[in-house]
Amino acid sequence: MSDQENKQRNEQTNEPTNEQENETTNEQKNETQQPETDEAAQNQDAAPQEAPEPDDAQTLLAKAQEELKQQKDRFLRTAAEYDNYRKRTEREKSMLYLDATAATVAEFLPVADNLERALAQPDCSVEDLRKGVEMVLTQMQNALKKLGVTEMGAEGEPFNPDLHNAVSHIEDENVGENTITQVFQKGYKIEDRVIRHAMVQVAN
Repeated sequence: MSDQENKQRNEQTNEPTNEQENETTNEQKNETQQPETDEAAQNQDAAPQEAPEPDDAQTLLAKAQEELKQQKDRFLRTAAEYDNYRKRTEREKSMLYLDATAATVAEFLPVADNLERALAQPDCSVEDLRKGVEMVLTQMQNALKKLGVTEMGAEGEPFNPDLHNAVSHIEDENVGENTITQVFQKGYKIEDRVIRHAMVQVAN
């Protein structure tokens, strides 16, 4: 056998067969595909749960709508109740004011009646007129007393800026400091509430 034949035989021996090449390629493919298969299985396990069925979604929607309707009804009832309460309170306040005003006017109606009677007299002397005015004044004072109104401001009282309004000032050694010496107009109050400050003159 020649050297050239030996060389060709050795080359044929060292070259892989087609079957061997195919087996090697398949093994590499299987090794490559195995991790991908495992990874796909893990992803499938971690996938989110399936969406609810259409029937379940309709049920949830209907329940939410019913709850919303109930909330709306409660809101409307509360708003209506508050509006009724507000109107009722306003009516009660208005009635209280009217009742208080009517009670006050009722106390002064007799005074007005007596003034009308006095003016209706065809002949009246000065003395009779004076007596009539004094009677009406007494009646007026009684009406104020029934309403809880008291007078403020009298000569000799100490001056109090919360009750009196000093419109004049004099110096008098015979009178104490901040003492009322003259009352130009009486003041009136109900309990601690001042209706009108007394207009006075203060000394020193």
